[in-house]
Amino acid sequence: MSFSQLTHLECGRCGAEHDSEQPQNLCKACGSPLLARYDLAAVRDSVSPGDFALRSPDLWRYHELLPVRSPQAVTTLGEGLTPLLPMARYGERIGLPRLLMKDEGLIPTGSFKARGAAVGVSRAAELGIERLAMPTNGNAGAAWALYGARAGLATTIVMPVDAPEITRRECVASGADLHLVDGLISDAGRIVGELIAASGGRVFDTSTLKEPYRIEGKKTMGIEIVEQLGWRMPDVILYPTGGGVGLIGIHKALNELRELGWISGPLPRLVAVQAEGCAPIVRAFEAGEQESRFWEGSRTVAFGINVPKPLGDFLILKALAETSGTAVTVTDGELLDELRQVAALEGTWVCPEGAAAFAAARKLRASGWIGADEQVVVLNTGAGLKYPATVPVDAPVLPVDGHLV
Repeated sequence: MSFSQLTHLECGRCGAEHDSEQPQNLCKACGSPLLARYDLAAVRDSVSPGDFALRSPDLWRYHELLPVRSPQAVTTLGEGLTPLLPMARYGERIGLPRLLMKDEGLIPTGSFKARGAAVGVSRAAELGIERLAMPTNGNAGAAWALYGARAGLATTIVMPVDAPEITRRECVASGADLHLVDGLISDAGRIVGELIAASGGRVFDTSTLKEPYRIEGKKTMGIEIVEQLGWRMPDVILYPTGGGVGLIGIHKALNELRELGWISGPLPRLVAVQAEGCAPIVRAFEAGEQESRFWEGSRTVAFGINVPKPLGDFLILKALAETSGTAVTVTDGELLDELRQVAALEGTWVCPEGAAAFAAARKLRASGWIGADEQVVVLNTGAGLKYPATVPVDAPVLPVDGHLV
C-alpha cells in the first residue's frame, strides 16, 4: 500500500499539469497556484473512513491524501486532531445552540500554521530542498522556522515589524534568518522575491500558495471536522480569511471526500471573515468579481488577516460561490468585544482572528443568514496567549497585608 496516492500537480486556474516529483512554485503557463491531485480510486481501495480511528492521533492519519511519499520523510511535532468543542453557553447567547469551535490554538507553535508547515517542510525535505524563504504576518513564519529546524533545513523569514512579538522570538529560537520590515506582508513578499531571484535556485520560495503543499496540511482541518462529526458535515463553517489557504484547503478536502463517496449531500456553506480595515475578498464578493483588488492602507488588530491582496483570491471566491457561502466584515471593536465574551462564557482565550469569526457568526445569525437550528463550526486559528495586548489588565494592587472585603 502506498503511503501517498499523489499523482501530479494541477494549476488551479488553467488546469495545466506539473510534475509533482520536482520542486514547483507557480504554474509555468499562467503563474497561478498549483494544487496537489491524488488517485482517489486507489485511496478508496486501500482505506475506509473507519480505518483512521486506529491510526496516530495527528494529521498524518490521512497520509494517503497527503503528498509525502515516504513515512521516513515525515517531519512532525504531533500536529492535528485538535478538539471540536461545543460552545453551548456562548452559542445560546448569540442564538446558535449547536455552535462548535475547531480550536487550533492547541496545535504545536500555537497556531494552525503548523499544519501547513508540517506538510510543506516534509515534502520540501523529501524533494531535496535545503533552504526555505517566506514573507509572513508572524505565525506562518514561526511555524516554518520551527519545523524547518526539526527537518534540518535553513529558513529565511521576513515579517512586518508590527507582527506579534512572540512569533519573532519563535523564529530566533529556531535559528532562522529573521528580518523585519517597516511595512505590510506585501512589502515582505517583495523582499523575499528579490532574494529568491538573486539566489540562483539555492533558496526555495514558500510564500503563501507559491508552493503547493502548505494547502495540503491546512485541508486536514476539513477532514478532521467531518471525522469528528461521525463522517457528517456541518451546515456552516466560518473561517478568518487573510491569504485564505485554510478556506481553500477545507473546500478542497470536502470535494475529495465527496468524490471518494465518504460524504454526500450539499457542502457546508463557507464564510470568509475579514476585518473592516482589510477586506479585499468581501469587496470582491459583494461586487460579484472573480478576483480581488489591492486594499490600500490596510490595518487591523487581527494581524493574521491583514493581507491586502491574496494570491489565491480567485480560489477563495470560487469556494464561496460553489458552497453558497458568503463573505463578511467585522470591526476591530467588534472582534475584541467578542474575544472577551468567548473567554468569559467558555473559558477559552481565542486569537483575534478567531474572535473575528465569532463576531461574524453573531452577525449572520442576527441577519437570519444562519438559522437557529443549524450546526455551525467556527475556526479559532491560534492561541490568544500569543496576543497579550488584546486583553489589557487593569486590576488593583493590594498591599501585602491587604484584605478583600
